[in-house]
Amino acid sequence: MKLNCIAIDDEPLALTLIEEYVKKTPCLSLLKTFQNPMDSFEFLMDNRVDLIFLDIQMEELNGVQYLKTLTNKPLVIFITAFDSYALEGYELDVVDYLLKPLSFERFIKAVDKAYEKFQRLNYQLTDSQTINSNGNKDDYFFIKTEFRLQKINFSDILYIEGMGDYLRIITTSQKIMTLQNFKKMEELLPESRFCRVHKSFVVSLDKIDSIEKNHIKIGSVEIPISDSYKKLFFDLLEGKKLI
Repeated sequence: MKLNCIAIDDEPLALTLIEEYVKKTPCLSLLKTFQNPMDSFEFLMDNRVDLIFLDIQMEELNGVQYLKTLTNKPLVIFITAFDSYALEGYELDVVDYLLKPLSFERFIKAVDKAYEKFQRLNYQLTDSQTINSNGNKDDYFFIKTEFRLQKINFSDILYIEGMGDYLRIITTSQKIMTLQNFKKMEELLPESRFCRVHKSFVVSLDKIDSIEKNHIKIGSVEIPISDSYKKLFFDLLEGKKLI
């Protein structure tokens, strides 16, 4: 499995070098690079990022400040021209601390450490990807996201969107990416409250604002209703006396 990574550095030449090194490293997939760390926040919300190559000395927001703002922290490798942040990097639990000019040999050693940590954390959670000990009698469940188990309240879920091998759970307060499939997810969700309406969407029935033709409106988002799931969906609505 490849680690999805991004690189943040205000020096274009440094980003170019990281891109070249990543291309030579089979276990990495570079999703995007950023010269301004502020531009990465929305991307992190919408995409699964396992590893960040992060410069420290940046004008608008330095790497240490940036890392402290993140709620859901991926693995991080600091890359900097200065060695004065090594202790702070250790306290922030970064994987490694690389000094510029960066050699490929040193880069690979840091990536190996990141991959080993990634595998170890995932192995520890493999048997606990989804936890709901009372068979949906509770009003919440836990799901594995990145390197932790995240509690999610059923009442907070707006809809769930399939994205390849991942699901993106959209709640009232956040977007959560998880390596999961719809079959397992549907086993967790109360059948009376959630319905599959498309191969790529599950919706929370009580969050639906309107239904028009073959589309569901939840807030400003329009979700398609496919022919395969239409009967099930409208039968469920009729049973709840919603129509």
